[in-house]
Amino acid sequence: MSVEIGNETEHAVELIEVEALTAHVLEQMGIHPGAEVYIRFASEVAMSELHVEWMDLAGPTDVMSFPMDELRPGDTDAEGVLGDIVICPSVAAEQAQRAGHTLHDEILLLTVHGLLHLMGYDHADPEQKEEMFGLQRHLLLTWFADREPGRTSVPEPTED
Repeated sequence: MSVEIGNETEHAVELIEVEALTAHVLEQMGIHPGAEVYIRFASEVAMSELHVEWMDLAGPTDVMSFPMDELRPGDTDAEGVLGDIVICPSVAAEQAQRAGHTLHDEILLLTVHGLLHLMGYDHADPEQKEEMFGLQRHLLLTWFADREPGRTSVPEPTED
């Protein structure tokens, strides 16, 4: 698996943790070990530009995903580019404060969220949302179980 991460912001992001979490999620989801993922941490200005260009929505957002080769969970024979994820730490910091958890936890949550979008999950309707957010929670719980034994809570997404 190839994970490339870039931080183009002034925010301190624990890139090694994000890379390790990405590896954990891809392994748990049965994505081919040769899959490629790129994660970029972008400023509000850069995220706003992407948000307008791709979604026709003004202002920055927390995370955007750009799937490439339509790799799906359990398809261990399919090698290729899973896609790109862009996360805006400034927006993530505001959400973390509202939700009462750390910026680090919010970035981990957004990383999993973005990865699931790359794998074809969505939350457009209640059934999809229940499936995706349940899986997101499970992946974070298994991640934290190894990193922080005894931790029983994970960051929950904020409702915008």
